[in-house]
Amino acid sequence: MTDTTTRSAFPVGTIIGYPRIGRRRELKKAVEAFWAGSTTADELEATAAELRASTRERLAALGLGRDDAAIPESFSFYDQVLDAAVTVGAIPSRFAGLAATDGSVDLAGYFTIARGEGEKAPLEMTKWFDSNYHYLVPEIGPETDFRLASDRIVREFEEARAAGFVTRPAIVGPVTFLLLSKPSDEAPEGFRPLSRLGDLLPVYRELLARLAAAGAPWVQLDEPALVSESIEEPRTEVLEAARAAYAELGGAAERPAIFVAAPYGSLDDALPVLAVSPVEAISLDLVKGAVPAGLDAATRSALAGKTLVGGVIDGHNIWRGDLEAAFGKLTELLSLSPDVAVSTSTSLQHVPHDVDDEPDLDARLKTWLAFADQKVGQVAVLARGIVDGHEAIQDELTAATAALADRASAPGVRVEAVRSREAALTRADFRRGEYGARQAAQDEALHLPFLPTTTIGSFPQTADIRRSRAQLAKGVIDEAEYLGRMQAEIKRVVDLQEEIGLDVIVHGEPERNDMVQYFAENLDGFAVTQNGWVQSYGSRCTRPSILWGDVSRPKPITVDWSTYTQTLTEKPVKGMLTGPVTILAWSFVRDDQPLGETARQVALALRDEIADLEAAGIRVVQVDEPALRELLPLKRADQADYLEWSVGSFRLATSGVADATQIHTHLCYSEFGVVIDAIRNLDADVTSIEAARSRMEVVHDIQRSGFEHGIGPGVYDIHSPRVPSVAEVTELLETALSAIPGRQLWVNPDCGLKTRGYDETVASLRNIIAATRDVRERVGVNA
Repeated sequence: MTDTTTRSAFPVGTIIGYPRIGRRRELKKAVEAFWAGSTTADELEATAAELRASTRERLAALGLGRDDAAIPESFSFYDQVLDAAVTVGAIPSRFAGLAATDGSVDLAGYFTIARGEGEKAPLEMTKWFDSNYHYLVPEIGPETDFRLASDRIVREFEEARAAGFVTRPAIVGPVTFLLLSKPSDEAPEGFRPLSRLGDLLPVYRELLARLAAAGAPWVQLDEPALVSESIEEPRTEVLEAARAAYAELGGAAERPAIFVAAPYGSLDDALPVLAVSPVEAISLDLVKGAVPAGLDAATRSALAGKTLVGGVIDGHNIWRGDLEAAFGKLTELLSLSPDVAVSTSTSLQHVPHDVDDEPDLDARLKTWLAFADQKVGQVAVLARGIVDGHEAIQDELTAATAALADRASAPGVRVEAVRSREAALTRADFRRGEYGARQAAQDEALHLPFLPTTTIGSFPQTADIRRSRAQLAKGVIDEAEYLGRMQAEIKRVVDLQEEIGLDVIVHGEPERNDMVQYFAENLDGFAVTQNGWVQSYGSRCTRPSILWGDVSRPKPITVDWSTYTQTLTEKPVKGMLTGPVTILAWSFVRDDQPLGETARQVALALRDEIADLEAAGIRVVQVDEPALRELLPLKRADQADYLEWSVGSFRLATSGVADATQIHTHLCYSEFGVVIDAIRNLDADVTSIEAARSRMEVVHDIQRSGFEHGIGPGVYDIHSPRVPSVAEVTELLETALSAIPGRQLWVNPDCGLKTRGYDETVASLRNIIAATRDVRERVGVNA
């Protein structure tokens, strides 16, 4: 252990991170105003500084220390991995012109790297471990010139200090940064970003020295990759990288004390590596993992000299939790070290700000919940218990236990009819007919051309659409007026698709506020929030619904919208549903029963909806599962069970239809090679997937797997404002055709178009259709 006379003690209570978007999405609005050119960089910086200041004051008021590094400086304008990339100068060569001579980029350049510009594609985006947050994937090659190119992390610490706070700067650690990176375009075949660790560490050392000089007593290095067994690098090399990194950084003479945060799971074999390193504090996720047992003598001896930070408050979900059990885990940690602190298990960026800011939630339900502010309060309570003893917090522990008991006995939490129906399921309920027979029946029913074209479902949500929804909610217009406006929008979208030349038509989803919330509002067992915003990526925020009880469908949800749409066109209309896994992944789900059980309840509700769509004459139904990969457990031992229930719930939802009804699914922003067998086992007739931003990398996984069903690798990256050219789409299609038989291939965007504007959407779709027609002609197949 480092001499405590030269190091500040770690705070007894802390958090790993806090929401950065603002209680009313102030950051989102300021960033988007900057993108639109209606505000300046200085004005954006001022808004961000105000948000950081209000966050510090709020956290101090909730019980975190003002001067002991309890408050993390975890702000980001867009993404913490992008922040690390620009800090260490890891700018792709196509954006080299954005950097000044010292390697720094201004805010405009920072956002350009994130969003792309013209022919310059943005950084690829994918999911952050097992969360619904998306991070930008750094591109690293032999040519990457690592250097300390940004001192923003130092300046934000100094900003806090000037306001009377001593905070804890936080940045993605060097091992995780490289493990989450991909080889650059210039990198040779077989290059591994982790091989650049030795070149990156001096930059981190320089950053640590700058922080020490600024007076930072602690620094937080986030290393969640150390808990994951889904990282492609061999585990032995990951552990060796961690050993080398923290031996060097911990051995630096000029540095703050180092806190290594490792959320989203248990450290397992990485714990002994960190234990013997010269870092001062290590976090343990005790929500996903347990207090370590069976450690060897050397590891136990080393841990006795560390601060062990017990992540006993769930940063990933919104339930109030069992504080008595949490305090028990902290007590167990004392067997490993006399120096124990309490924390959240992960950053609180995954949960909304404040349950007290939800006037419309049921009062009883609110007593079962804890959003970010309530979780900070729980940390403060447990920290007081560590200092003053169990009896000092007995009232708070008892209140939490009573809330758990009330939740267990409340009406709707368990519904016998729902449970009886699930118990009666047989294997036949999870199976469809043989794919070849289905394909023949669908060819006869649908008459689609070679390379059929479609979209993923949603069209841009205009201000008029959102205004109409708000007016309905406020009673300004009645249901009849609202229905008329939505039908007019649907007709406009259908006419546009007909004019552009798409083959399978969607209704555009103007009535839907969110692909999960819309269903949550129409299913029993859910509640929705008013201000429960959570960052998904960049300026994109969602309001996850709360799945608190047994799930059932009281009446049809989408049937009238789809049948109305079918009256407007002779082409097939695609019914649009959100799948059971995604509804779970993008909601805050009850934690009092296995996820598989909850997923089957949702699947049965969707099965009823699909049956009603089919009975109404809809012959194409898409059941979106973009979250299939995201919920895959980080530990291999847990993955088989997850894949069984996740695939099973999709099949339960979709297996009641006739052979001639074509079932689609959609997946996006994940490493598909990891779950390609699961995708095959979904047994969907057509699967559309993200592929444009990664330049069709996924088609090689598809080719190697022998995937034989319909597949639509995306040709338009909808998470960027860029309009792909005809030539670009043509190249992507030709790449896909080089790996996938043309009879299987569909043409579609990467994802839904809800967040895009109409001008860019229409231009992009026209280019997609033009490229598709060119490719059809080139291979001798007419439209």
